Amino acid sequence: MIDESNELATSSESEQQNLISRGTNGNNKDSNEDVGNQSTSPSKIMGSPRKRPGSKKAAIPNSANMLFNPTLIFSQIMALQCFHYFFSGLLMEINNVLFGTSVTLDRLFTAEYLDLRTTPGWIDNGSILVSYIIGALLLAIIVEKAKKCLDFSVTLFFIHLMTCIAYDEFPASWDWWIIHVLGTIIMILLGEFFCSRRELMDIPLLPL
Repeated sequence: MIDESNELATSSESEQQNLISRGTNGNNKDSNEDVGNQSTSPSKIMGSPRKRPGSKKAAIPNSANMLFNPTLIFSQIMALQCFHYFFSGLLMEINNVLFGTSVTLDRLFTAEYLDLRTTPGWIDNGSILVSYIIGALLLAIIVEKAKKCLDFSVTLFFIHLMTCIAYDEFPASWDWWIIHVLGTIIMILLGEFFCSRRELMDIPLLPL
């Protein structure tokens, strides 16, 4: 009986030791998991930046809106048209001094004085062609883009045509159309040449 009681006591003590060891192992695992969570939590916090309330991303301007500026385009068209008429009037004054021709708006807005078959007609024909050559130089100064020379030159011709119709009538003379269409083509080609040369110029560096 004494041996059986001793065996029961030793078995109960061993079971208690096993339970205690299991409990300590479980506590160690839980503590290890807590330590792992605490060690990973700062990295998660650092990896995901806090969003400040009210902070918004800056709007990126659209390239199409930057390129298309109606105010700038309208100003360029008006400047080109005004300078075209200014130099046309200046050439008219030069013809008056050199050849004694009259100074009148009919020379600008009608086909009365344009004639491809007579010498007096070529005085006005030459002044119109020279004004379009000056217009090509104005394209390089005002527009500065070779790809826009066609649009601005055709626009100048169209506005001049509408002005001629409003001033007198629709120009029915072939001489008028030949001279002005030829001048527009010269303005486009020379304007693209001058603008391309200006675009290829080196950017000047400021002295340090």
